[in-house]
Amino acid sequence: MYEKDGEKYFIVDGHIHFWDGGPSNQKNRYGKGFTECFYDYHRNLSPADEVWTLEKFGSYTEADLMHDLFEVGYVDKAIFQPTYLTDFYHDGFNTTERNGALAEKHPDKLITNGAWDPRDGEAGLDALEALHERWNLKGVKLYTAEWKGDSKGYKLTDPWSYRYLEKCEQLGIRNIHIHKGPTIYPLNRDAFDVADVDDVATAFPNLNFIIEHVGLPRLEDFCWIATQEPNVYGGLAVAMPFIHTRPRYFAQIIGELLYWLDENRITFASDYAIWKPAWLIEKFVDFQIPEDMQSEYGTISTEVKKKILGLNLARLYGFQVPGEALSAQDGKTASRVPA
Repeated sequence: MYEKDGEKYFIVDGHIHFWDGGPSNQKNRYGKGFTECFYDYHRNLSPADEVWTLEKFGSYTEADLMHDLFEVGYVDKAIFQPTYLTDFYHDGFNTTERNGALAEKHPDKLITNGAWDPRDGEAGLDALEALHERWNLKGVKLYTAEWKGDSKGYKLTDPWSYRYLEKCEQLGIRNIHIHKGPTIYPLNRDAFDVADVDDVATAFPNLNFIIEHVGLPRLEDFCWIATQEPNVYGGLAVAMPFIHTRPRYFAQIIGELLYWLDENRITFASDYAIWKPAWLIEKFVDFQIPEDMQSEYGTISTEVKKKILGLNLARLYGFQVPGEALSAQDGKTASRVPA
């Protein structure tokens, strides 16, 4: 946990990876470009003393991950979100299998989500069942702009997507994390558009749709959708590091989210290893909306920060939260809220 000024914060990092993006795994120029584009996000938005070399960034180790998240990063629980990209990488970029092997070694700290792609048809439904049986999935990560052969993306509203969402309901996989944010080379920006979230959120009210990267650069579109769909959440991966490079922009992002949604539907993520959680958490706990923006956005309380940093995802995933880290509101109920 993170502790500051007598307050304890239970930290759930909702979006991490254990990728292999190094040269030996790169299948083509697209794999090379994808890793380098990720690295540019890391290099340009991190504090100077937190920047890795490109070599380490492409292929960091299990020891790096455990140290950065749990030894010095304050994280209590972390959730792997896979991104396969098998058209770009020989063994995939960041797979459920690779993540899951590490999660099995550290079950008290890590869990892995699965993934599916509607373009895999009937065989993919069987594969999803196998993943669920193997890792008891509580969530999946969807990457609607992923290339597959001649296809450069899909929509959540495609008929086969509905089949997969129905399968998630049947299996009890309730947390659907969807990359709807900035593009990464060579993927297409329009394939990450948030518009298709609206339809599936209405059609599947028993599923939670956690929109990673809060739709950036389409924040306004995301907020209009989320305000009418109570099962839509905003994941702060990629938005978080702007707290360092563009604090007023970050204030606008978090201010809009708190206005349109509420503090119970915003979730923290470092997007490790693009960024390390420690400095993000420290800066967020210390952060306040600038005074000249408070007439529009108000201020962010400690209770709200506790929810965003961990309690909201703990509720969705059924994680045990120590009583001393609960918000005042949650402390009136119980230390565990069923998912």
